[in-house]
Amino acid sequence: MGAGSWGTTIAKVIADGGCDVMLYSRREEVAQEINESHRNGDYLPGIQLPPGLFATSDVATALQGAEQIYLAVPAQTLRENLEVWREFIPKGATLVSLIKGLEQGSGLRMSQVMVEATGLPIEQMAVVSGPNLALEIAKGEPAASVCACPDVERANEVARTCSSDYFTVFTNHDLIGTELGGVLKNLIAVAIGIVNGLGYGQNTKASIMTRGLAEITKFAVAHGARRRTLFGLAGLGDLIATSESSLSRNFRAGEMLGRGYTKKEVLKRLLQTAEGLSSVAPVLKIAAEKGIEMPIVTQVSDVIEGRMRAGDFGRQLNLADDVEVES
Repeated sequence: MGAGSWGTTIAKVIADGGCDVMLYSRREEVAQEINESHRNGDYLPGIQLPPGLFATSDVATALQGAEQIYLAVPAQTLRENLEVWREFIPKGATLVSLIKGLEQGSGLRMSQVMVEATGLPIEQMAVVSGPNLALEIAKGEPAASVCACPDVERANEVARTCSSDYFTVFTNHDLIGTELGGVLKNLIAVAIGIVNGLGYGQNTKASIMTRGLAEITKFAVAHGARRRTLFGLAGLGDLIATSESSLSRNFRAGEMLGRGYTKKEVLKRLLQTAEGLSSVAPVLKIAAEKGIEMPIVTQVSDVIEGRMRAGDFGRQLNLADDVEVES
């Protein structure tokens, strides 16, 4: 559900693995292009889509008989979409979040929004997350990801469905850690984009990445995540992939901020959603409520909202917890 770059890529992966896939696009012209020319030129230029991938702009058609439903829409539109779609969702279907963001206002993770909006149990909710830059995977470059679900068998089924000869999906039982890893690494990717835009070198980037990993790990563990999840594919792996690639919207957003663009200008130039920009405020609100210090993420927020000059970013790393290794 969602024919942007990541939704289309996962649909391609699943189709390449031998399954028939129906891809929902809210734009009829995108669905038509996929069905007629097997391309989605707006989001995956140059990529040929497999014949087992079909598209539609009709919700009822897309969801009819679905066993697994992959949600690939912006985090801030998920609830309103599900409230429309829920009457068409087959009762026993597994809902899989591909979304790396928190809901503004409520601060809820996407799996929590999915439960509230559909009335289905958490056991039917799964998340797939990892170092997943869409265009690289769509080209067939080898990559891996993680599926987490409270129901072990559902996690295994999703992993089998999503795996192909170039994309491997592992499983774990840490839904919270897997989901938060995908959300929180975006904030650090924005930070690294900012210093790249300022022209800083690898020392600065490495320092922010490692200290940023410590920040987001502390936040995730405080919410019930397993520490080791944040040092796996869904945490560190995703952070590495997202933190210095022109394919990463969050890195590009940070880079533009570092070059002096305002938040409004960045959003206008990006064209696609950078979930990190909308997740900063809810993450910091929750962190404040739990007494968790996040100096790097705080500076990201200050730059985004114009409270700090981009040129001053990173000069307050000494505010971070000075304990490098935690037991």
